[in-house]
Amino acid sequence: MRPTAVTPLLPGAEPYSHRGSEVGVLLCHGFTGSPQSMRPWAERLAAAGYSVEVPLLPGHGTCWQDMNLTTSDDWYTAVERALLDLASRCEEVFVMGLSMGGALSLRLAQEHPHLVRGAVLVNPSLVVEDVRLPLVAPFRGLVARIMPSTPGLTSDVAKPGEREGGYTRTPTAAAATLPKLWRAVQEGMSGLRAPILAYRSPQDHVVGPRSLRMLARRAVNTSLTIHLLHDSYHVATLDHDADVIFDGSLAFVREQRRSGEGAVR
Repeated sequence: MRPTAVTPLLPGAEPYSHRGSEVGVLLCHGFTGSPQSMRPWAERLAAAGYSVEVPLLPGHGTCWQDMNLTTSDDWYTAVERALLDLASRCEEVFVMGLSMGGALSLRLAQEHPHLVRGAVLVNPSLVVEDVRLPLVAPFRGLVARIMPSTPGLTSDVAKPGEREGGYTRTPTAAAATLPKLWRAVQEGMSGLRAPILAYRSPQDHVVGPRSLRMLARRAVNTSLTIHLLHDSYHVATLDHDADVIFDGSLAFVREQRRSGEGAVR
């Protein structure tokens, strides 16, 4: 199957947008996922009155072949564009992300410290989990021709009946660009100023504990709060602890807004 510009979207993969108050929230979905994994979270934030954007990242939400034509630079450009648009109509903006979306959220906070008021991360992917990735990155074009995809792990959810709607195959050429994103995020850790709220599932079959350990070790110039999600797997935004995340993120936004009252931005 050759990808085309008119590849239909998978059910539930549509981007989400809600115009609310002058407090904006940008949600970033994960690698091979789509806004479907963020939709309940987005709707909870919208119900609280906030302006919410959940962009569909390039190459996502259609077929894995489409994704092999994109890179981590494309995904970051997409969320940066969404951030700038949201900031143009909101007084304050928060970024929140799942898995790779967590890395994208932190990168936005690093690159735009004057715009990002705070960040919420759910099982963020910030370090190399597969040691082969950095080795194949320089040869991604060749690897894509020899082995265009590998078996993927999607819908890592403990809650019965919940499906993430992500790709069941991992596009190798796209995956080979992840180390570049992770490296940029790691190198910019000391520049983080926005407070961070992070959630971690001990039973995560996609992202291991090293990501948050690295974050705790290197994010030395901001506050970091970590909560464990004992009843959820990787896609915790669709799992048993989803309400914990949603309620916690709402409380986080309210707290940061109170602490910033009267501050000069």
